[in-house]
Amino acid sequence: MSQDRMLQWFEYEHLPPHLQELSQPFCELAREFCGMVKPGAERTVALRKLLEAKDAAVRARIEEAS
Repeated sequence: MSQDRMLQWFEYEHLPPHLQELSQPFCELAREFCGMVKPGAERTVALRKLLEAKDAAVRARIEEAS
């Protein structure tokens, strides 16, 4: 798997359990994707959009709880 510095933003171990279960699939997909696609501008764009989706999902889960 080719490493990408953006993968750090997909880590989820620091989150509470209910957010970990939501974030984990995004992390796994980002890691798998980096292993399938060579580094480049479009890979970075794809990771950013995936990160946006993960962040929105986490915010939605937090909003549900409040």
